[in-house]
Amino acid sequence: MDRPVLAFCVPKFAGGSWRAAMAEHAPHVVFRNRFEGFGDPALVRYAIAWNPPPGELAQFPNLACIFSLGAGVDGILADPTFPRSVPLSRVVDPDLTQGMTQYVLLHVMLHHRKQRAFDSFQRERLWKPLTAGPAGDVRVGIMGTGVLGMDAARKLRDLGYAVSGWNASRKSEPGMTFFAGMGELPAFLAETNILVCLLPLTDATRHIIRADTLRHLPKGAFFINAARGGHVNEDDLLAALDSGQLAGAALDVFETEPLPVTSRLWSHPHVTVTPHVASQSNPKTIAALIGESIRRVERGEAPLNPVDLLRGY
Repeated sequence: MDRPVLAFCVPKFAGGSWRAAMAEHAPHVVFRNRFEGFGDPALVRYAIAWNPPPGELAQFPNLACIFSLGAGVDGILADPTFPRSVPLSRVVDPDLTQGMTQYVLLHVMLHHRKQRAFDSFQRERLWKPLTAGPAGDVRVGIMGTGVLGMDAARKLRDLGYAVSGWNASRKSEPGMTFFAGMGELPAFLAETNILVCLLPLTDATRHIIRADTLRHLPKGAFFINAARGGHVNEDDLLAALDSGQLAGAALDVFETEPLPVTSRLWSHPHVTVTPHVASQSNPKTIAALIGESIRRVERGEAPLNPVDLLRGY
């Protein structure tokens, strides 16, 4: 009997480490990527995917489960031919969560403690003390307090920051304030000094960061985006930076990646650009989760962390 095939539908550069990791955690499946060829499409039972080209997943008629190589699945669901009858599992990885929390805390504290100003002073050899003020006076608002956002929110709360969260539905957590729905978005923004976007990208959240939302922030607020570039209207963001409505931004994701060399975001004096590295998948950790999901599916059970296709996350 032919062994089931696991199709690795992601860029070639990641293939080597993933092949070894999956051999350890799912040794009964055959690992193949698009560059060496998937073989007989009918033998492909599982797929690991990250922004696959349209139609790639639809070519496999016997898929039992698809695994997203990340917490977000928008790049997979964007394919109009995506086989919606096949279970889709997203990554909930402690390493991924920790990396995202580190990124958020790093940029919150760089802004709060005025480190970018001190970097500038050092280049000019200026001895110029500035006062940061207590963390409790800094109101950090997190859009999207799912697994990633809630972990960052808790760490910020424990460091003394005033933390609030905004989601589609109401949440609760000791020591935090929560807002829900578009009707409460202006009130959430109005009390936010540092805005963090960790939302899933859906039709409802695309370009949610735009002129008519940014205007509700206090003048001089700071913005951090480590979710998806599609959340932001980049022209409106630049206008808010130019006008001083935003004091600055730390951006890890962009509508077009790699960020075009012509983009003003590269050279804007109040923008920090990082190349989609806020949190990266660890093959060893995630392969163990995928291996467990494969065993569950083969027992007739649901995989770990199934995606609700109606919600998009």
